[in-house]
Amino acid sequence: MTRRALGSEEGQAAVELVAVLPFVVLLAAIMWQAALAGQAAWLAGSAARAAARAEAVGGDPAAAARGVLPARLERGLHVRARPDGAVTVTVPVPLVAGAGRLTTVDARARFEPQGRGR
Repeated sequence: MTRRALGSEEGQAAVELVAVLPFVVLLAAIMWQAALAGQAAWLAGSAARAAARAEAVGGDPAAAARGVLPARLERGLHVRARPDGAVTVTVPVPLVAGAGRLTTVDARARFEPQGRGR
């Protein structure tokens, strides 16, 4: 193979890499967004359980939920206590790029302390 032919093959590989790179970055961003959504859902469940425990013993469910969440998920947190003792926690799912939110995730928990009703 001549030197000229080898150089054109190397150039072709560089062009293909540049063409594929945006798709790789987009795929990585989508996967990272899915991971953030999963983390928000997991932490919403933990926050709902903590809020339900606090509600059951007469504490502040919103403060208990905030204590479980990282600071970036506390903004937009909404805690609703129901008359039946259940607590619903709504947590925002942050965007990978930017300061906005993609959607929200709800989690519900109910906790009744032992010995009640005896």
